[in-house]
Amino acid sequence: MSSAILYDGTAMLGRHLQRVRHAPAILVLTQTMPIVFLLFFGYVFGSALAMPGTDYRAFLVPGMLVATAANGIMTGMFTAAQDAHRGVTDRFRTLPMSRAAVPLGQAAADLLTTAVGLVPLALVGLAMGWRIEGGAAGACAAFGLLLLFRFATTWVGILLGLTSRSEEAAGQLGSATFMLPLLSNAYIPTDGMPGWVRTLAEWNPISAVATAVRDLFGNAPVPHGAAWPVTHPVAGSLAWCAVLLALCVPLAVRRYTHGGR
Repeated sequence: MSSAILYDGTAMLGRHLQRVRHAPAILVLTQTMPIVFLLFFGYVFGSALAMPGTDYRAFLVPGMLVATAANGIMTGMFTAAQDAHRGVTDRFRTLPMSRAAVPLGQAAADLLTTAVGLVPLALVGLAMGWRIEGGAAGACAAFGLLLLFRFATTWVGILLGLTSRSEEAAGQLGSATFMLPLLSNAYIPTDGMPGWVRTLAEWNPISAVATAVRDLFGNAPVPHGAAWPVTHPVAGSLAWCAVLLALCVPLAVRRYTHGGR
């Protein structure tokens, strides 16, 4: 069974990579938008925000990397909905192949394109003055955590895309996920937020991952007095990823298997 999933999943991975190759405009858009936002926040807000003991751009770049990883919800949702509502998923379902292969191939292809896309974003951050202060091991752990979080959020998007009523509905819901990084510490610290907003922001998985990545890069200390996922960011990030994968992977595979029933 595992060999069948691997073989079929690799075939689906190749199919999604070919899809990216034939639609380069979408890839360029998804890769350049984070850079545009990084430049905007860094140079517009960076001159206005003063953070004691931390340069704002050093705080922002890890948060932008995490926000980019969280966009797996949007891309996963749109791609899965497009296949489902154009009949592609129904055709794959009739083939003698593992039921997990199609969503797994999509998630793996998204992971590879994201790994490539994080490179120019990090290079722009370095050009803006961001530096990795935590050493090579910490940097590798940070990038590994970013990719794990992207993989988990992509499965969330796949599940939502398979359950969407139409491509348009998936596109609208996917666009709404743009708000998730805003309700977190990806761009600004949470200690200045009102009480209930701060609680929501600190229990947002993006906040835990952003805090963990900043800590691993050596860019900002772990805050005190915050919610547990933020004060224990690496453990909190791994816990959030495990929960998302444990919930969404079997549900997405089941939804794919049974279609709209």
